[in-house]
Amino acid sequence: MGEKTEAERFPGAESTLTVEAMVQDKKAIQAGTSHYLGQNFAKAQDITFVDRDNKEQHVHTTSWGVSTRLVGTLIMAHSDDDGLVLPPRVAPQQIVIVPVTPKEESRDAIIDACQALAIRLREQTYANESLRVKVDTRDLGGGIKKWEWVKKGVPIRIEIGPRDLEERKVCLQRRDQAANEKSFIEKEHFLRDAVEILDDIHQTLLERARDFRDANLTECTDLTKFEDHWAEGNENPGWLITPWAGTREEEEEISKRLKITVRCLPNDKQDEPEAKCFMTGQLTKSHAIWGRSY
Repeated sequence: MGEKTEAERFPGAESTLTVEAMVQDKKAIQAGTSHYLGQNFAKAQDITFVDRDNKEQHVHTTSWGVSTRLVGTLIMAHSDDDGLVLPPRVAPQQIVIVPVTPKEESRDAIIDACQALAIRLREQTYANESLRVKVDTRDLGGGIKKWEWVKKGVPIRIEIGPRDLEERKVCLQRRDQAANEKSFIEKEHFLRDAVEILDDIHQTLLERARDFRDANLTECTDLTKFEDHWAEGNENPGWLITPWAGTREEEEEISKRLKITVRCLPNDKQDEPEAKCFMTGQLTKSHAIWGRSY
């Protein structure tokens, strides 16, 4: 999280705040922004109000850019070669239960057990909402169903077959693990732990993304090393964070030459001990994150 530089600020805004995300090819996506527009747009559009002193004033306006780009960011940050991976808090379906019915004589009993399990799960809450649970009763092969839900990124897949029904167990598969990894647990234990498992998946995905970002965010204080980092052949080398006291013109020159941009002036790095700007040598407390972006 941080503020955009003047060169990267929303045109006409007095300040732009941003959330920058690193996706798996180490490029940046401006995942969400908010802009303080001051009175600039209000004056252009003549948007006014009467204040407490009965004087006409132009309003101060803001603009908020949190949109479908967040969906793209989510896909590019978490997904793998098997398809989509969804954090449980935003997954349309958090748990999918797949009946495994190889024999017609046990089909109804297995489907009934799956529906009963879903009802009990929906009585529980996660992130202040009832669990979102689907029972897939379509007349399709088990492998087809499995890979459909893998590709759709459902956090938890549960299978119940004849043996599971007899032993009062379920087959548990988590989307944050390998597609073929599974465990067999007591049905009552799963009911007890379902919310905890979802939260563990959520935290695992968050920590995995943070660890990847931090491993590819490098501090740099030297201009030569800075330029070498972005040299030809290093298509997506990760981000750099530098002390920064350059002018807009200096920022635009080096950005154009190296095909990079200042992603933000990060909030948590603006009150560091003074250091020399890697470009100007001027002492500064301000830091900038540089990266290549979409």
